[in-house]
Formats: sequence, C-alpha cells, structure tokens
Amino acid sequence: MRINSIDAVRGLTVAAMLLVNDAGDWSHIYPWLEHAHWHGCTPADFIFPVFMLIVGVSLQLALGKQLDADAPAAPMARAVMLRGARIVLLGVALNVVSMLAMGAHFRLLGVLQRTGICFAAAGLIAIYLPNARAQWAALATILLGYWALLSGSVEPDLNLADRIDTAVLGALSYQYDAATGLAHEPEGILSTLPSLGTVILGMRAGDWLRKGRTGTLALAGVVAMLVGGVWSLALPLNKQLWTSSFVLWTGGLGMLAIALAHRLIDVQGWPPLGRAMGVNAITAYAGSWLAACALAYGGVMGPLYEHVFRAPLAPVFGPEFASMAFAASFTAVFWLAMAYAYKRGWRVTI
Repeated sequence: MRINSIDAVRGLTVAAMLLVNDAGDWSHIYPWLEHAHWHGCTPADFIFPVFMLIVGVSLQLALGKQLDADAPAAPMARAVMLRGARIVLLGVALNVVSMLAMGAHFRLLGVLQRTGICFAAAGLIAIYLPNARAQWAALATILLGYWALLSGSVEPDLNLADRIDTAVLGALSYQYDAATGLAHEPEGILSTLPSLGTVILGMRAGDWLRKGRTGTLALAGVVAMLVGGVWSLALPLNKQLWTSSFVLWTGGLGMLAIALAHRLIDVQGWPPLGRAMGVNAITAYAGSWLAACALAYGGVMGPLYEHVFRAPLAPVFGPEFASMAFAASFTAVFWLAMAYAYKRGWRVTI
C-alpha cells in the first residue's frame, strides 16, 4: 500500500539530509543547518528521526494487508531480514568508498547501517508482535530501559553508550582518539535501541494512517512532544545519544507532519512535492554520497566551491550563504535526477 503523502514526506526528509550533509564550507554553516553539539535539538536534528519514523510507517503500510490476511510469517520475516541486510551492506560499502576516495578512516556504522538494523528488527516485531498493545509495551520498555541505562551519566565519554562503542568499535567509530583510546559513534550500538523505538512509533502511526484515524495521529503527535519536552527536564534531548525524550520530541513532530501532509495531499489533493525523491530515497542518498566522493577524489570539489560559490557570493551575502548555496545546488541536482527517474518509471529497490 502506497500513500502519496508518505512518499512526499520521505522525499523532503532525504532532500533535507542532503542539504545538511553537503555544506560547501564546514567552517561556515547557519546554526539551523547544524546539529546540536551535544544536548539540545536544532532543526537539523529532526531530519534523521523523521526519516526513521517514516521507515516504521512504510513497514506498517507494506505488511499491514498481509498481516490482516494471516499470511505466513516466515516469508515476510525472511524478506525484511534480507532487505535490512542489504541496506546495512550498502552503508558499509559507502564507507569503504569514502575511505578510498577521500582518505577517511573506515567507519563500520552509519545512517544506512542504523536504518537497515532497525528496519529488520521492527519488521520482525510487526510480524511476530502485531498486537498494538504489545508494540506499545515494547516501545515503553525500550524508552524506560534506555533511560535507566543512561542514568549514570549523559556526558561525552562518560555515558554507557560511548563506553560500549569505545570497547566494541574502537577505531571503527566515527570519532576515535588514539591517545586516549576513547571513541564516539553517533549511530552506535546501544543508541540504536531507542532508534528502534522511533521506528516502532512510526509503525503505530502507520496503523492509524491505514485506518484513516488522522485525528488520533495528530493528537498523539502533540502528546508525544509534550511528554518528550517534559521528560527532557530529566533526560536532555540529545541526538547523538538518541535519548528517550528525543525519541518522543522528534517523533511527535514527525507524526504531526505526516498528519498534515496526509490532509493536504491525500485528502485535499495538493501536489505531492517530494514524491519523486521519496520513491527512490536510498538511491538519492547513496548517489549523493558517491557524487561527493567523486568530486573530492577528482580534486574538483575545492575549485568548484571557490570559483562558483564562495568568490562571487561570500563578499555580498556572507560565507554562510555561499556554503548553503553549494549544498542547495547539490541537493537540486539530485532532486532533478530523481524527478527524471520518476518520470521514466525507474525505481531502484534495495
């Protein structure tokens, strides 16, 4: 089951990812395009959680009809496990390309790896725990359990998530200090657990959407944001740790966005802006990664930014504008490429 509004929200989310990930000059970025350094939640911090929420919605839409018809569980489970594995392997492959093309150290985990792991785990929950109460119970257990695990500290290097990533991943983490042996991985091992919570929340949102209960979806979004906001007084909003309060705060906004998009696009007939990007979301993400690596490897990135963006734009509009203009242009290239693919009926399924 495909819903235009979900494809549109997914596409806009991926476009926002590209905009945030491809700054022309990382020393000059508008604050709203930067992630919070540690505690807090900037507009950029909503992007990945909303994408993960959409993963859960899409899972529910894809599996819901089969589950209603009592389809055999084993083939469905095999399908979600295989697709999750393919997404993880694609993420690893992109990190290998980055290492070879840009000289970056090899990082084992990342955005696609987390997406694939949570897709597979949530798919199994949808298949073997289809009852709504069971899924709410699983979500509550994850959020409360993770809060308990972080009760010792939520500060850098001292929190349990960082300590586990240091011990298990070490130099394979996003950040690694050889002198101290300390590591930090924003898509790390323990913090993937509450990310699964975001996907489960998305599955419940998808179930409401399937049943036409958009009022309930919007109300749940408001309640989630309120609970997340209050919870943040005890457990700060933190994307890098993906704290339980962060799950509800960002998930609540995502549910409100989905409810609004459904009303405007599916009910009132507004054009599904972003749908072309949404039906080939992972292709757009992976393609942008490979393009950035190719530009860097060919020595084109620096001169391109300097002569086309920084030199003419920075003196007039400021260096932050020039940096954003590069990111916006880069995003626009893939927006147009995905629009062309959609028009031709091309869809790449991972």
